[in-house]
Formats: sequence, C-alpha cells, structure tokens
Amino acid sequence: MSAAIRLQSVEPDTVTTAPAAANTPIAPEPKVSLASRIAAGLVAAGKAALPPTIGLSVLVGVWALVSTFSDYLPGPGATFLAAVELFSHPFYINGPNDMGIGWNVLKSLGRVALGFGLAALVGIPLGFLLGRFSLLSKAFNPVISLLRPVSPLAWLPIGLAVFKAADPAAIFVIFICSIWPMILNTAMGVAALPQDYMNVARVLQLSEWKIFTKILLPATVPYVLTGAKLALGIAWLVIVASEMLTGGVGIGFWVWDEWNNLNMSHIIIAIIVIGSVGLALEAGMGKLAQRFDYRHQ
Repeated sequence: MSAAIRLQSVEPDTVTTAPAAANTPIAPEPKVSLASRIAAGLVAAGKAALPPTIGLSVLVGVWALVSTFSDYLPGPGATFLAAVELFSHPFYINGPNDMGIGWNVLKSLGRVALGFGLAALVGIPLGFLLGRFSLLSKAFNPVISLLRPVSPLAWLPIGLAVFKAADPAAIFVIFICSIWPMILNTAMGVAALPQDYMNVARVLQLSEWKIFTKILLPATVPYVLTGAKLALGIAWLVIVASEMLTGGVGIGFWVWDEWNNLNMSHIIIAIIVIGSVGLALEAGMGKLAQRFDYRHQ
C-alpha cells in the first residue's frame, strides 16, 4: 500500500517536468562574422602549411650547401633561372627527338595510362577469381610470389624481344610491374569478406553473377582502389627507368639526354617534375579511393 502511494506521488512530477523542459527557450548561437571565419581559416591553413614549409626549407638548404662543394651541381638559384627559361616554352618541337618538357611529360603519362589500364583490366578480374576460388589461389600464388619481386628492368629485354619495338616494350614493363598490387589487394578484399555474407548468398541461392555484383564488388571496392593507388605509383616509377633505356620521347629519355649534355640544372628540374606528377597522381587516386570507401562515409 505504501509503495502504491509512492508511485502515485511520483507520476505527477514526471508528467509536469517534461513540458517544462520542452518549453525551455534555447539560447541563440552567437553569430560569427565573415572576417572571423576568414581569419580562422587562414590560421588553420598556416598551421597546416608550416611543417611542410620547414621540411622543404631544410631540403633546399642542404642542396645549396652541397652545391657549394661541387663544380657540376647547380644551386637552387641557378636551377630556378633555368626552370623559368625551360617552362617559358614547354611545348616546342624542333624534331622527332627534340621536344619541350611538356610533350615529354604528356608522352610518359600516355604510356603510364596504357600500361596501368591494361594491368587493371587483367589484374582486378584475376584478383576476384583468386579470392573467390581457393583452387585458383593455390595454383597461382606460387607464380605471383615468383614473378612479383622481379626488377622492372629485367622485364625490358623480354618486352623488346616479344614486341620488337621500344614503345610497346615500355608499356609492357609498366603492365607487368603494376599488375601485382591490383591482383593481391583485390584477392585480399575478397578473402576478407565476412563468411556470413556468403552464407546468406548460399541460402538465397544467388548466382555467381549476383554474388559478384551484389556482394563481392561493393564490399571489395576499398581494397581494389588501394591496389590501384599502389599500382599507379609503381607505374610512374617504372616509366622513367624504362624510357631511359628505350629512348624516344618521354621524361625518362629527356633525363638521359640532358645527362649526355651535362645539363645538371635540367636533370634537377626533371626530378622535381617527376616527383610533382607522381604526387599529383597519388593524391588523385587517394581522393578517388576515399570517395568510394564506405568506411569513410
């Protein structure tokens, strides 16, 4: 009886406090002026840019110091002046093997696009098959383990022997060196799929095509794009070495040609251009991978 009395005494308080809380006026948020937002953005950008600026300053300082002890290595100032002159006409053509640095970079990017695209067309489906069927994985894993560590330059004679031309041989080297990350990452993504997903597919009696389009592909997209990002970096790394040996037009051949001319300023400029293009490719692929990664959404 006493418990019932206590419950009856509590109920009115519960009923009356809820409307009171709902009717409590909410204090308006203080308005932030546009100038304050711009100032805060500039401060944040400055804090983000400070560490890379320090690192680059140290690099340029070391470069300037080393150049004072060498008769052949130009300093940052001389290289900057050479870069201004070089980039004032990046797309000149004086002959089939004498083109501006812009044409050489575009030619190399075209080879990378072809080799990387072919590697994606072959490597990603093969990775799905190896991850999906254990028999195929056991059959091809020794082959992949054997061929994956081979140096890119070791593949070049094979490409020249098969294709009998420098351009397709360079594309073949890019293809064979960038295919492994896509195969392995795709197969890893399929193998990491929770077994419950496949149990559901088995219960629903889904076809292999339905399993691929509805389960495997959406779940493994982050792994596939991570493999593509690694493969793209390798492709850009390989093109310079292969073009040095095959000749023609391309940033690798341009570096070798400038070395024969003992033009060290242009070689340093080429190194900066190669690094900048590689950084841009990696950042672009990273953004694409993040866009389709469900774990970041």
